[in-house]
Amino acid sequence: MTLIIPSRIWEYVAASSLIILAPGPSVLFTIARAISWGRAVAVATVLGNALGMFTISIFVAVGLGPILQRYHAVYVGVQWLGAFYLVYLGVEAIRHSKEHAEAMNDTSEGKPGLLKTIRQGYLVGVLNPKSLVFFAAILPQFIDRPKGHLTSQLLLLGAIFCAICFISDGAWGIIAGTIRQWLSSDPARLIRLRAGGGFVMVGLGVFTFINSLLQK
Repeated sequence: MTLIIPSRIWEYVAASSLIILAPGPSVLFTIARAISWGRAVAVATVLGNALGMFTISIFVAVGLGPILQRYHAVYVGVQWLGAFYLVYLGVEAIRHSKEHAEAMNDTSEGKPGLLKTIRQGYLVGVLNPKSLVFFAAILPQFIDRPKGHLTSQLLLLGAIFCAICFISDGAWGIIAGTIRQWLSSDPARLIRLRAGGGFVMVGLGVFTFINSLLQK
């Protein structure tokens, strides 16, 4: 398979970094495990989650690449879907920030082993329908249709996203595991964290929609 590097690769890295850094469900899941069981469990969770998401990105790339290559209208529609999906995620994060934060202190389950933790993280990543919609809606906005080989471009973008996710979420897990007592002592901190991430995602969604209109 020919490796084609999209010309907007650095824009993609920047946008992906902002999306990933914004505290979403995967970050809160990682922080919850760090608070409950420490850094090792949090990082193992992130590794499993990243592998699960990459599995989804492979299916999206193989199934969506040929369609985007052939139909420009589908390509434009996917761009708009990605923009609205980001806004939706942001609004949901703001609306439910309190519920998400309160759910993070549930430690009723016993501490899992590392292999079990990786497996659990993988299942969370690969079975999350939001990951499927995200990869299908966001990645195609940064490919170069004239260069062809869209499947390989999508695979590359998916791998980059998962690598950034592992680094970023892993850092969240290590930090949260280090200051676990401080984080768990005040739920308001977690609520503000989640709501702030929601505003970032709404802004990215609006920017993505405007950018798609300017490209037409």
